[in-house]
Amino acid sequence: MAGEMAGERRQLINVAYRLLGSLAEAEDAVQEAYARWYALPRSRQDEIVSPGAWLTTVTGRICLDVLGSARARRERYVGAWLPDPLPDHAEWDHGHATDPADPADQVVLDESVTMAFLVVLESMTPAERVAFVLHDVFRYRYAEIAGILGRTPAACKQLAAAARRRVRVERAPVTAAGRADAVRQVKEAWEARDIAALVDLLDPAAVMTADGGGMAGTVLRPIEGGARIAQYMVAIADRTPGLQLLERSVNGAPGLVARRAGTVLTVASFDVVDGRVTRIWAVRNPEKLRPWGRNGQALPGAGRGARLTGMGR
Repeated sequence: MAGEMAGERRQLINVAYRLLGSLAEAEDAVQEAYARWYALPRSRQDEIVSPGAWLTTVTGRICLDVLGSARARRERYVGAWLPDPLPDHAEWDHGHATDPADPADQVVLDESVTMAFLVVLESMTPAERVAFVLHDVFRYRYAEIAGILGRTPAACKQLAAAARRRVRVERAPVTAAGRADAVRQVKEAWEARDIAALVDLLDPAAVMTADGGGMAGTVLRPIEGGARIAQYMVAIADRTPGLQLLERSVNGAPGLVARRAGTVLTVASFDVVDGRVTRIWAVRNPEKLRPWGRNGQALPGAGRGARLTGMGR
């Protein structure tokens, strides 16, 4: 039984991270679910046919409660709030083995954790998000979801359908190669401080959102318009010396990482439509960047990284 319970942790971390967008909150939710399990009398544990299903239900309910209070907490947050960015440990630290105790290593990096997808999830109601993520991403039956949301299976189906329409409206398909090519061109234009090239690569209606959490200097409001974003990028490049800008996977999609003296300062994600960047999400809150500096390990290829004076102090 103990082995079976421990084996559920990876699945629960994956569910909770997609529901909450925060590694710390996801880990807290899973730990709370386990605490409630071990607090049950042994006789009650023996009555539960599937401990994994029980843990999923409890984790889902905890996440639902967290989502319900998240709006108020994020209104008090300094500046814009963005989901936690995740590194691909295989490219981030050569020779690093997956650590079962580290939630960042337990999250499967697929299309359902890209920053663009997580940001769309943030626009949903808590009930829509739970119904959609559990059904469309993890393939739970509506009857199972109903036990988490306290609604009928039919109502859960309607919630997931409403969330699905939101995803379809806000997301447009793009190939991995197309996204990587666009990010690479942005990197090169940024390093060259070529405003004209950046403007050409950015959609005229592009939006750049930064998350410093009051702990790192950055713009507090989104910058709107490709021309304004290009000017801002070049301005901060001129202002801040000594950073390396590297192409790295961010939540399973091509992104950029800025580091200085071995410390990651900014992780940027991009959304690309028809070959042009439509959204940039830059996370600078050091608490959200902890998985990127595990054990003080240097980034692979650090000596080959291009130098860029930008992405904030």
